[in-house]
Amino acid sequence: MASSEDSIWCARIRYELVANILPFWRERMVDPRGGFYGYADCDGVIDVAAPRASVVNSRLLWTFSTALRTLGGTDNRDSAEWARDYVLKQFVDAEYGGLYWMVAADGRPLADRKQIYAQAFGIYALAEFVRATGDAAALAQAVDLYNRIEAHAADPVYGGYIEALDRRWQPLADMRLSDKDLNSPKSMNTHLHVMEAYTNLLRVWRDPALLARQTALIGLTLDHIVDGDRGHFKLFFGRDWTAESDHVSFGHDIEGSWLLVEAAEVVGDPALSARVRAVALTMAERTLLAGRDRDGSLFYEADGHGRMIDADKHWWPQAEALVGFYNAYEMTGERRYREAAVAVWDFIETRVADRVHGEWHAKLGADGQPRRPEQDADVCLAGPWKCPYHNSRACFEMMARLGG
Repeated sequence: MASSEDSIWCARIRYELVANILPFWRERMVDPRGGFYGYADCDGVIDVAAPRASVVNSRLLWTFSTALRTLGGTDNRDSAEWARDYVLKQFVDAEYGGLYWMVAADGRPLADRKQIYAQAFGIYALAEFVRATGDAAALAQAVDLYNRIEAHAADPVYGGYIEALDRRWQPLADMRLSDKDLNSPKSMNTHLHVMEAYTNLLRVWRDPALLARQTALIGLTLDHIVDGDRGHFKLFFGRDWTAESDHVSFGHDIEGSWLLVEAAEVVGDPALSARVRAVALTMAERTLLAGRDRDGSLFYEADGHGRMIDADKHWWPQAEALVGFYNAYEMTGERRYREAAVAVWDFIETRVADRVHGEWHAKLGADGQPRRPEQDADVCLAGPWKCPYHNSRACFEMMARLGG
């Protein structure tokens, strides 16, 4: 039974979700012609002609499917079905299979490559729609995406998955997820979210081959992606898992700590879970000690020597810190982890949440003030990467963990 303290905290988190995050997307970002608009600036001004990313639209499908599954309501059902219809109509490549990376506002493919990260989020979202509705067609599409990843992107020699392929699933010269990433054949980020996708697919499709692939992926993550000496993720790799960067991404470390635990729990192997929990706690501890500012917020990135490369407070690592630190508290009972989760929630509630326009500010500077476009061209309320995935997922997770 939840304590009164937990119940109050849970109510605050639920309010943030249902009064600030979801309404922004449901009431402001829906395009009556189909799907969701692709961009809203820091003042909430919408660009109706902006391109639309498959990752964002899959994440919207996941968000509203989870809202339907956990909160119910006709509005959440309508939004989930609206998102599903758009993903299946505009992003599925009817000729070669898989999901396009980017389409124009009128639906024309703008980037037709098959980024494995995008295929993973398609699986993740469609599986969640199945959890909420039992829809057989959505399950079939999720399984199809899984089969295509395994057929075209799995590395039979060194294990894991290649970053990206062209529309016909052939080799691609530039495999980067974004222009800020290295052009490496493998990355932590893609493998983390393939793992997350397979976790959700296993909840609705307990296929033995999928279970084996997920078990292998968790083991590969522990063996090659986690730096056991430093307790951080390595970020980019050659095909043979030679590390190509020593940078530390605090948000990914704390996110991965709880996603690994979740993945192992769904697999159901006690020995694997025990191994994962030990690694996850090390990652949470290192993030707690090296990644937090004095106000409880999370820094973004450091180099291999611990020097801050980016000390800004990006929105999504705050959401991941909330769940990751609380997850460490649940595993250990140590109050310092709970206190860290409370502190980052206070920072989110008072600084990150946009109380004027809805949603969350994309980035805050060292002064605790939101970055503006004239300071950073990437900031927005909605865009190619900015959507209600990290923040809504943090709310859903915490509501479940706090007994709400």
